[in-house]
Amino acid sequence: MKTSGTTDPVETATKPDGIVQARGISKTYDGGIQALEGIDLGFPKGELTTLLGPSGCGKTTLLKIIAGLLEPSAGTIIVNGRAVTGPGPERAFVFQDFALMPWASVLRNVAFGLELRGVPRHERHVIARSHIAKVGLAGFEERYPHELSGGMRQRVGLARALAVDAEVLLMDEPFSAVDEQTRRKFQEDLLHLIQSENKTFIFVTHSIEEAVYVSDQVVLLTPRPGAVSRVIRTGLDHGGSPEELRRNKRYLDMVEEIWQMLRGYLV
Repeated sequence: MKTSGTTDPVETATKPDGIVQARGISKTYDGGIQALEGIDLGFPKGELTTLLGPSGCGKTTLLKIIAGLLEPSAGTIIVNGRAVTGPGPERAFVFQDFALMPWASVLRNVAFGLELRGVPRHERHVIARSHIAKVGLAGFEERYPHELSGGMRQRVGLARALAVDAEVLLMDEPFSAVDEQTRRKFQEDLLHLIQSENKTFIFVTHSIEEAVYVSDQVVLLTPRPGAVSRVIRTGLDHGGSPEELRRNKRYLDMVEEIWQMLRGYLV
């Protein structure tokens, strides 16, 4: 995560630039409901960008379009210079509801993406075990999803996404189903992963505090149809302790400033 010595949030132009680019993305569902309108965004390599906005503004829709799970009505998603036409190995999705196979062990769940790619059994198990340990679940390889807490199941989902070594990780409210203590620990773990993995994270949340805490940049979307309202560089130093960051005046001021922006959409 990059740091900055500036004291005020820095708004950037919405010109697409980065490993992932959204160019003129619009989406209208059957029945004429328009979810997105003219989204132009860039997602820098090795950083975390959060999509933030009022309910129904199209955050998850945009994430699924980037993943190749939905087709846009207009516009193009570019990843590494190539237009997205469907799911691809350079992108991995961490679902809100974990999306684990209930009949499979933790090891099998984490190794599943590698299995689909034809990676030999021994090799994929070595890779899977490494990522299981990385998310703090060493010793749980032979457990099944029903034997795990919600937080542990979410860690399995994250390990599965990391195991396939995708360049871009797409995360749809991944911490919303866990308690506040677990959520804070996940946020801290996520910061460590960003620093160690050098991957590009695109993150959806409803929490302003979470968005500011974990992000290099926060994208504010307008109410439906979602359009880019602001793109804010947080400029926070993630090198200190979590307690220092959560008490940091810049962090607190930015949370309040974004709340005031979003509050205007609710009246």
